[in-house]
Amino acid sequence: MKVFIAGVDGYLGWALAQHLVKRGHTVAGNDIFLRREWVEEVESTSATPVYSIDERLAAFREVHGVDLIFREVDLLDYPALREFLAEFQPDAIVHLAEMPSAPYSMIDQKHAAFTQTNNVIGSLNVLWAMREVCPDAHLVKLGTMGEYGTPNVDIPEGFFEIEYRGRKDVLPFPRQANSFYHLTKVHDTNNTMFACKTWGLRSTDIMQGVVFGTRIDAMGDDPRLFTRLDFDQCFGTAVNRFCCQAVVGHPLTLFGSGHMRRGFLPLRDSIQCLTITIENPPQKGEYRVFNQFEETYTIEELAQKVKEAGAAVGLDVEIGYYENPRTEKHEHYYNPDRQHLIDLGYVPTHDVVAEMKIMLQDLLPHRDRIMEKREILVPDIWWDRERHRAQQISPETTK
Repeated sequence: MKVFIAGVDGYLGWALAQHLVKRGHTVAGNDIFLRREWVEEVESTSATPVYSIDERLAAFREVHGVDLIFREVDLLDYPALREFLAEFQPDAIVHLAEMPSAPYSMIDQKHAAFTQTNNVIGSLNVLWAMREVCPDAHLVKLGTMGEYGTPNVDIPEGFFEIEYRGRKDVLPFPRQANSFYHLTKVHDTNNTMFACKTWGLRSTDIMQGVVFGTRIDAMGDDPRLFTRLDFDQCFGTAVNRFCCQAVVGHPLTLFGSGHMRRGFLPLRDSIQCLTITIENPPQKGEYRVFNQFEETYTIEELAQKVKEAGAAVGLDVEIGYYENPRTEKHEHYYNPDRQHLIDLGYVPTHDVVAEMKIMLQDLLPHRDRIMEKREILVPDIWWDRERHRAQQISPETTK
């Protein structure tokens, strides 16, 4: 298959490109390196070194024996995007080129407006380009489990049957996004569903949990092929941030009570699921939703698992309780489905502690890089600090 990856220089995109070429697929991709700029803007860096795109592409060719077809194209530059897709004629388009951070979208008006424009218009441009130059391609759109929020009922995969005033219908499950970033994913979902219904496009909307991990097997041992690993409050997802804190002896920054439950999955599982989705496309005109996660855990459970993994590699890990900068429920029900990918062959990684041990061993040689940015390990971006102060949880559970 010919697979186009939007955002190929990123955490998931770079890993996925390598995995796909190992499976015999032809891969092209675009990026304008905004993730590198955003991380620098928040005064952080990747815990693992990230090489220039020229060095990465050279290593890709040397190790994998094929070229990654790459162009520096912005999804907001519609003519350039349309031209690239027209020339490549992909069988699948994997859209990973959005600003992926809830805290970044909540910094101020400028960042909220940028997030909405970049994500929603960029995704809309992908849909229009597909309609015009590659209408038979399959769009694999990366959404987020965060679209659903934390409803007090089970979460289906996208749709549910409802009875109201004696009538029944199958409708999209209600979305309850909790940041301006998560709202862009909801807007993308609505636009994509409409495009499939109206234009006959095909798409799989991936509601992905929180991803963690430093490597997949396809990367081998060449450091130029490793993916990035962020640990700041904006782009460092919970486990990645915890593992970086563990290697420098900083208390794990567990927010609030730690009882917030979410879906998580290792990087290798994310790449496995995306590949399964690409290789099993929907029918023309079909819009489908996959919930993608290994298992659900509370943040406290994950912190304890990092502590266990740390002990196995000789680290004495401390867990700290900090005020939660987000406006969210600390105690809630959370039970999402994830059957569609299982039916297609997804085998979850159940030993997440073993995956965390690999992460810690990968990160230990880069302890000094993390130590240089130690001051950014505690968050200071608040959804609504004054309101939060009035509703903060009991002093016994905060530091």
